[in-house]
Amino acid sequence: METEVAKKMKTMEEQFRKVGVVPVVVLNDAKDALPLADALVEGGLPCAEVTFRTDAAAESIRLMAEKYPEMLIGAGTVLTIEQVERAVAAGAKFIVSPGFDPEIVDYCLEKEIPVFPGCITPTELAQAVKRGLKVVKFFPAEQFGGISTIKALAAPYTTVKFMPTGGVNAKNLHDYLSCDKIICCGGSWMVKGDLIEAGEFDKIRELTKEAVALAEKIRA
Repeated sequence: METEVAKKMKTMEEQFRKVGVVPVVVLNDAKDALPLADALVEGGLPCAEVTFRTDAAAESIRLMAEKYPEMLIGAGTVLTIEQVERAVAAGAKFIVSPGFDPEIVDYCLEKEIPVFPGCITPTELAQAVKRGLKVVKFFPAEQFGGISTIKALAAPYTTVKFMPTGGVNAKNLHDYLSCDKIICCGGSWMVKGDLIEAGEFDKIRELTKEAVALAEKIRA
C-alpha cells in the first residue's frame, strides 16, 4: 500500500517532469523574492528551489509561497532538521539536501515531507532505495561525471530517477534531459546572483522563457 508521503512525491515527480528545469535560487535579501517569483511565473516556470545558503531563505520562501500558493517552491541546501522545520513552516513543499543525510531523510519521511537527497555513489543510492525513494538529486553533476555516471548508476538501480544539479546549463541541458532516467535538471543560469543583485528581473524572465522553450524542444 502506497504511503501518504510516497503519493506526495509521486505527484511532485510529475510536476518536476512537466517543468523540466528547476531554478536553483540564492537570495541574499528577501526583498528580491517577489520580483524573482514574478519573473519565473511570467517566464513560464512556476517553480524554485530556494537554497538555505543565506539568512534570507526562509523569509523568501514565505513571501513567494503566500503570493503564489500554486508555485512549486522548495528549500535546497538543507543541512539540518531545524532548517527542514523552518522551510516547511515558511511554505516549502519539498526539501533538497546536497548529500545523503539519513537523519534528515528519515525525519522528512516520518513527517510526510517530500525529500530529494543528493546521491552520487551506489552506497548512497542503496540507502535511498531502502527507504523507498524513487527520485534523488545528483550533485554536483558535472564534477562527478555527469550523464555517463548517472547512466552507470541507473543500470543496477532501475527504480531510481535523477535530478542532476551543478554545472547544468543551456549548453549541456540536452545531454541530461534526453535521458529517460532524468526527470528534470536543477540550474541557476537563468537566475544568476548578479542578475538578482542588479534587479535585472526582465532579463531573468527572458532567460526563463528560453529555458522553458529549450526543455520543451528537447523532450518533444
